[in-house]
Amino acid sequence: MEPKLDEARQRSLKTCHLAFPRPASRFHCFASGSSWLACKKSLRYRLEVMCGRFTLRSRDRVNLKGLSTSELPFEARYNIAPGQTILAIADFGHGAELTSFVWGLIPSWSNDGKGFINARCETLEAKPSFSESFQQRRCLIPSDGFFEWRRLGKSKQPFYLQLMDESPFAFAGIWDQWNDGEKSVSSCAIITTTANELVAPLHDRMPAILLPESYDVWLDTNTSVSALKKLLSPFPSPMKSYPVSTAVNHPENDND
Repeated sequence: MEPKLDEARQRSLKTCHLAFPRPASRFHCFASGSSWLACKKSLRYRLEVMCGRFTLRSRDRVNLKGLSTSELPFEARYNIAPGQTILAIADFGHGAELTSFVWGLIPSWSNDGKGFINARCETLEAKPSFSESFQQRRCLIPSDGFFEWRRLGKSKQPFYLQLMDESPFAFAGIWDQWNDGEKSVSSCAIITTTANELVAPLHDRMPAILLPESYDVWLDTNTSVSALKKLLSPFPSPMKSYPVSTAVNHPENDND
C-alpha cells in the first residue's frame, strides 16, 4: 500500500525545527521510484541556508507541453521542507513526465546516504556529488513561491518570495538514484545561483528559476554545458516579497 504524502511529511519533521537550517539532521523518509518504498535507514542530509522551503499550492499549476499525466497523490503544499517527497518533472527517455523525488540528492555512489538539498551552479561540474547528474539527470521542480530568512539580531524573520503576477515557475534541479540493498531512493537537489536585487537584502544566494521557454532546453540531454550554465543566471523577471509568520519555521505548519 502506498504511503500518503502527509505521512512522509510527518517523518520529515526531524529535518528542521525552530532554528533553520540545522546541519546534519537525521530523519526517516520515503523513497520514490516505480513504487514508493519505505526507507528504514535514517538518512543524513546536508542543509544549506538557500533554498530550504517552498510552496506548490495546486497541481494544476504544473504545466509543460507534452507532459505525461500522472497518478501520483497530490495535495496543496504551503511549507515544503527538506527530506519530504516532492513533485518534479524529468525525462527518463520517453519525454517529460511528472514524477516524485525525495528532496535531498544522495549520489548513487554514496556509502553513507548523505544528501544535499542544494547544489551551487558554480561547482556543478567540479563536485563529484553533482557532476554526473548535471550532465545526465536534470529535472524541473515546480513551485509558486519560496521562503528566505532575514536575521534580525538573535531572531530570523521569514519572507515569502514569488513572481510579481504570482504565476508558477520551475526551479532548475538535478536528480540521482541511490541503492542500498533492496532499498532505492530517487532524490533531487535544487540548484542555487547568485541572488537578484530582490533576494540580495535577505541572502546572497537564490534558487535558480528557469524561464518557461528554457524548460525543454534544460531537460534535453543533448544541451551543451555552456548553454545550460547560461540558464542558471539570477532570475531577471519582476518578483515580490513580504514578511510572513514565524510559524513557517516549523515544517508541521503546512497550511494557507
